[in-house]
Amino acid sequence: MSSATAQETEKDIEVIQVSGIRSSVQESMGIKRDSAGVVDAISAEDIGKFPDTNLAESLQRITGISISRNNGEGSQVTARGFGPDFNMVTLNGRTMPGSALPGGGGAANSRAFDFSDLASESVRAVEVYKTGRASIATGGIGATVNIRTARPFQASDNGITASVGAKALHDTTNRVGDDVTPEVSGFINYLNDDNTFGVTFTGSFQQRDSAAQGAFVNEWRVNPFDGTVPQSPDPANPDSGDPIVLNNAPAMGQLFAIPSDLRYYMADRERERTNAQLTFQFAPSEKMTATLDYTYSKQDLYEARAEQSIWMDDRYFTELTFDDETVKTPVLITQERRDLLPRDLGLALQELNQVNENKSIGLNLEYFVNDELTLVFDLHNSTAEGRPDAPYGTWTNLGLGANVVKGQGVDFRGDFPIMFVDFDDEARDNLNGNGVLDQDDVGTSILDMNFSSQDTEITQARLDGSYVMDTGSINFGIESRSMESTSLQSLTRHTMGNWGIENPGELPAGSLTPLDLASEFSDFNTEGMFSQGFTGSVAQIGAFAAQEYGFDFLANNPFATNRTIEEDITAVYFELDLSGELNGMEYNLLAGVRYENTDVTSIANISLPSGIAWEGNNDFNVRFGSDMEDVEVESSYDHVLPALDFDIEVVENMIARFSYSKTIARPTYNNLSAAATVSPQSGPTILTDSITATASSGNPSLIPLESDNLDLSFEYYFDETSYVSVGFYDKRVKNFIGNEQVEENIFGLRDVTNGPRAEAARAELEARGIPINDTSLFNMVAAMENGIEYDSLTDEQFAQHFFGDSGFGVLANYTTVQGDIGFDNDANPSITQFALVGLSDTANLILMYEKDALQARIAYNWRDKFLDTTSQYINEPGYTEDYSQIDFNVSYDITEDLTVSFEGINITDENIRRHGRTSAMLWKLDELGARYALGVRYKF
Repeated sequence: MSSATAQETEKDIEVIQVSGIRSSVQESMGIKRDSAGVVDAISAEDIGKFPDTNLAESLQRITGISISRNNGEGSQVTARGFGPDFNMVTLNGRTMPGSALPGGGGAANSRAFDFSDLASESVRAVEVYKTGRASIATGGIGATVNIRTARPFQASDNGITASVGAKALHDTTNRVGDDVTPEVSGFINYLNDDNTFGVTFTGSFQQRDSAAQGAFVNEWRVNPFDGTVPQSPDPANPDSGDPIVLNNAPAMGQLFAIPSDLRYYMADRERERTNAQLTFQFAPSEKMTATLDYTYSKQDLYEARAEQSIWMDDRYFTELTFDDETVKTPVLITQERRDLLPRDLGLALQELNQVNENKSIGLNLEYFVNDELTLVFDLHNSTAEGRPDAPYGTWTNLGLGANVVKGQGVDFRGDFPIMFVDFDDEARDNLNGNGVLDQDDVGTSILDMNFSSQDTEITQARLDGSYVMDTGSINFGIESRSMESTSLQSLTRHTMGNWGIENPGELPAGSLTPLDLASEFSDFNTEGMFSQGFTGSVAQIGAFAAQEYGFDFLANNPFATNRTIEEDITAVYFELDLSGELNGMEYNLLAGVRYENTDVTSIANISLPSGIAWEGNNDFNVRFGSDMEDVEVESSYDHVLPALDFDIEVVENMIARFSYSKTIARPTYNNLSAAATVSPQSGPTILTDSITATASSGNPSLIPLESDNLDLSFEYYFDETSYVSVGFYDKRVKNFIGNEQVEENIFGLRDVTNGPRAEAARAELEARGIPINDTSLFNMVAAMENGIEYDSLTDEQFAQHFFGDSGFGVLANYTTVQGDIGFDNDANPSITQFALVGLSDTANLILMYEKDALQARIAYNWRDKFLDTTSQYINEPGYTEDYSQIDFNVSYDITEDLTVSFEGINITDENIRRHGRTSAMLWKLDELGARYALGVRYKF
């Protein structure tokens, strides 16, 4: 049996009245066996009993599917090595918009749908189409994921049926929120006696309080070794300090890395998720069925975060000990401040305030013209919005610091980096000199308020038809899809006590609470770590700073990004669906072709930069004026996309499959941008003789990635709930999008570090015999501009089986992925590389037990190390290390209608770690924990 559309699958599959895990497994297996092409599914035998608390966490059990996690919870899906932007997500066969705001500010660029927005309680099944079909909307070269929700006419009983459930969730990581938070869900269905009218409502509310802590590095600067470390002391100049000691130094020309900083963080998080769906079905006659549905989801996110950090200025290194990797990393670092007084220990506070909201309304009319011809008309409008939930922005960074660092260092030899600080609060006369870090040592620096929002809307109309013949059917359809996505982004920056922390002790009493960071890390050895920090309220301290320094505590700067991408898609398709026998073997053939035309309009409303402000030695900020510019670029492209699925039952219960298809995935929104975005430079050009300011721009004329897909698989169904399968797939992808660097002037901006002022300052420094670096250059420019003295300035395989009537079952799969576009870790960092991200092997092992009233499942999930970005910092890669997780759930039916359950997620407290070219080049480490839920559900 083959079906024309994702919507038709649910009505063609036989309803099997079996309860529990076995029922869900049996239905999922039925979808896989009876579908054309390679399709996997996860089903719930009843509403509210999906096998995982999160859809993404369920999908990771499917071969070839891996997920990314946010705060330890499944978020987005990678299919067969292709990341979230290369996969299509549909709800009941309808294209879903995405709205994914980046953490830490910045413009929203992704098309990816975030599965964490949807609770699993109202989901009936999730289907993963790994091969293309002419009848499925384009956009996924990895896979198309279809989420199926409940329909009134699917009910097995007339009248009112309902269930209500509640869970008490305990997140073991929680610090300041509620130790136990609620999850409630409900389902009610009405179906009249004539089966002509029905209503279904599902709703859920979930609250989660959690925490996480970790460490990260913002920049690893990789360069070929020329015998010195950049800006290291000059042996000929005694005032510049003692020569740096290099242990196990790199060879000449060998790549080596220098970190910019080390930061610890402690984050307290709150999340509230509300989901609801209302569906009406009406059949006025045997020929007509009408379905009207509305789906709503909302996720409120809040995070209060504290950081402790040291900034490692290149010129103050005293000793570096390198490892033996091809790209050498200093695993032991020490620094002294020498000519400067103790500098600041960073003690920033951050706050996330974000709302994600999704709405979808759709009308479906199914009309049986006669015994041979069926027409289905479907119309829907869906929106996804991510926006700030506070007047001071989506992500706010409140800079605090204390000038107490006389010397510092880092030990990178283990998984967890150890920060050392030579504490001194006596060298400056505006500190209290009591030998401990307290609030009187702390002052403000710079306030950054980031505003990010994304609003995406899709309107889709399609007409599908199916004409039944003796040997199968002819399926055809036409579709119109309009997408519009608008991204806004701005940074509002205000100077408080400036980078030098000029006003220590200025905060109102009680503004900060001492924090011992070392005590928060339970999975790592923190011996020797400098762990004194603070927590505090961004809202309260920000309001104080606004009054103290005379600014509005609002994210109200002009938008640096104001971008709208519009896509109007028209498609027609034709499919031939045949079934029969070939030499006594039953076969199914689904062959079709889809023609699709896409018109793209890229619109940008740009706030023109007025200049780049030089605010400190290597601190720069892009300033925006009141001038605006509108840019609009149009383009168009079309595709012919064939698809062929053939399966044959070579012997009883053994099915061989062959599939070929051509699929496409459209560029991300930033790649289609019509305007350039300017980033501040990283250092004075006059010192390096190279341009350090950058800008980025997309290309509205980009065409989609195209993939030719080939699948071969064999499946053996040896019991009603048991099968094994092995598959091979090959994807040949072209039109990958890369970046190239060009030098040109953008918006008439000038380099403030390389003009007459900087030249005069350098000449003055040389005349005085003062070593030239970014600090002395900035100070001299400031001194000469303001007429003050320089010295006063400071600075796939699968198996599934139930063992007879024992109640025990096992599900296991393994997927191996290989690609020929990898990242060369030994390549010169000046070269911009393209590499395919997300490729990794995955494996799952699930042990199940179901006997009488008891059901139990324990699941092991593993994902190998994978490249997650090629530009973590300029041309530096980022790798997510291998990760495994163990989850379980147990339920017991007290009566036929009353069930209690207990479940655990990440019960072994696994952590997530990312690194650069080598494992010693830490990008980020997140220490996570387990969460448990005790639940009860009553059906009536």
